[in-house]
Amino acid sequence: MALDVVRVVKVAEKDTNFAKKAREAKLPIGWIKRIALGIVVFILIFGSFFVVPAGHKGVIFNTFTGIRDKTYDEGLHFKLPFFEKPYRFEVRTRVYNDDAAAASKDLQIVSTRVALNYHIDKDKVNTLFKNIGPDYEFRIIDPSIQEVVKAITAKHIAEELITKRENVKDEIKLALKERLARSYIILDELSITNFDFSPEFNHAIEQKVTAEQNALKEQNNLKVVEYQAQQKIVQSKGEAEAIRIVNEELLKSPRYIDYLTIQKWDGKMPLALGSGSLLSITGEQK
Repeated sequence: MALDVVRVVKVAEKDTNFAKKAREAKLPIGWIKRIALGIVVFILIFGSFFVVPAGHKGVIFNTFTGIRDKTYDEGLHFKLPFFEKPYRFEVRTRVYNDDAAAASKDLQIVSTRVALNYHIDKDKVNTLFKNIGPDYEFRIIDPSIQEVVKAITAKHIAEELITKRENVKDEIKLALKERLARSYIILDELSITNFDFSPEFNHAIEQKVTAEQNALKEQNNLKVVEYQAQQKIVQSKGEAEAIRIVNEELLKSPRYIDYLTIQKWDGKMPLALGSGSLLSITGEQK
């Protein structure tokens, strides 16, 4: 309203200067009145309308009655000049990023990066403006994120924040959704983009992972050794069984050895003969 009054005063000063110059120029008084009236009418018409852009809702603050109960959709709307001022709120989905530091159940300091997708309840824009104001992100969303993240983080040990990341995210999302709904802010989606721990904790995790990997490697090596030993046992049993069968057959028939010799002979005669006796393919000495 103060700006409108200043504007009128400036226009009046211009009108006075214009009228003075017009008198000096000896313009007709009727023309001077018409021009001054036209300027006033233009100001009144210009100050009587406001536009709500796409994806927004509008509310009006009246100097005498306060916030109107009505909300205004996209488009051109009427207001009282000088006494009413419009405010516009975006009701499309918005993104809010925030960092929250908290202590886990085992007293590890955890820095959490949260990305929040939300929108304002379009039917409660005027109530939000009346009760909270246009700086609702600073007054409502940021404190809510800080408190909820601290509360949920304190329920888990630091390692669970890594191994049960999805469960932790769901807990934070549910608690935050209920809290923001009380302020006419609707949570669409929440993402935890980062859990950051102290250097000491990160080093301890690396050592644990390395130890687990080494233990798994040793376990696999032991399984290989056990398998190889098992194979040797099976092989030894097979060889012992073969010897037993040969011995049994030899006891039954001494010529069984001749049969084995024939089975192994490749059908070729030897190219060289040594001195002394020579065992034939039948097993007889020559």
